[in-house]
Amino acid sequence: MFLQNKSSSGRAGATRTGVTTKQRGDAGEDAALAHLLEAGLAFVARNYRTPGRGGGEIDLIMREPRDGTLVFVEVRRRASGTHGGAGGSITGLKQHRVILAARHYLMKLRTLPPCRFDVVLVEAGRIEWIQGAFDAR
Repeated sequence: MFLQNKSSSGRAGATRTGVTTKQRGDAGEDAALAHLLEAGLAFVARNYRTPGRGGGEIDLIMREPRDGTLVFVEVRRRASGTHGGAGGSITGLKQHRVILAARHYLMKLRTLPPCRFDVVLVEAGRIEWIQGAFDAR
């Protein structure tokens, strides 16, 4: 169980094991990145953020070498499948923020490649890669 407040060590976001939720999230992103690289995708960027408050963030940006598709990846890590699991935490608002960040990223490119939005769930030691998990509306 994650604690949202300060732990007994006084660190914000720390869990009972002393590992912060950010560290756990980073470990989930590391596992997802390794999985996607092993599957043949090429790394483009990590933790891309739009400027300003209330913007979006993309955990990983990858490229399909077969056809050049740019893949925007949301990574979700959960210790267990309770309370909807990792997939249940990807709300419409979260999707909107990922799409916002993707649009911002694409504005910097000279030509627009094909794109898709994938999700990688890291849960209870398993990795599930959902290709085309949601669409830009």
